[in-house]
Amino acid sequence: MFYAFFHLIFFIIAKLFFRIKVVGHSNIPKKGGVIIASNHVSYLDPPFIGCVIRRKVNSMARDDLFRNPVFAWIIRKWKAFPVKRGSGDRGALKEAVKRLKNGEPVLLFPEGTRSRDGRLGKGMPGVGLIVGLAGVPVVPAFIKGLEEVLPRNSKMIRFKKVTIVFGKPIDFTEMIEKSRGDKKIFDNITHEIMKGISELKETWK
Repeated sequence: MFYAFFHLIFFIIAKLFFRIKVVGHSNIPKKGGVIIASNHVSYLDPPFIGCVIRRKVNSMARDDLFRNPVFAWIIRKWKAFPVKRGSGDRGALKEAVKRLKNGEPVLLFPEGTRSRDGRLGKGMPGVGLIVGLAGVPVVPAFIKGLEEVLPRNSKMIRFKKVTIVFGKPIDFTEMIEKSRGDKKIFDNITHEIMKGISELKETWK
């Protein structure tokens, strides 16, 4: 109930004040575990992406956001779970895999942190590991405009147009089966995911 209510409210806000445009929504599977892998430009990325997907979307949020009990309660209701940045948090990886195997969508930002200048950074191998362990498809996504809505080091929200593009799902099953335990497989998966995001960016820049 909580998720559905705020999902609707946020979508209305995004539509009215930020003229949000969504491309490729049909590329998101209607059921089953799936990773939505997006570029990361703003703190507002998770709610904006979440509000345009017609499923309850899980996402990682850095652990310090859970220190305030009230805010922690709110973001947990928004299907967020904590991750310790820069530590290779195994607990967060296991939680992501658990939710994916349970048939839920999980939003991930392969870069691991917000871009400073809008450019795509290097993807983290942890994303490839999650894909390998969960065995689910990945939908690359590109979000444009939020870097202007709430720029880094700014607390002032600006009413700019936001566009979210979802690419076609990528199935890594064959790549994983052919890897025969090669540890580089996770780096290769991450590389392919970042390539998918980059292609969307080039199309919609």
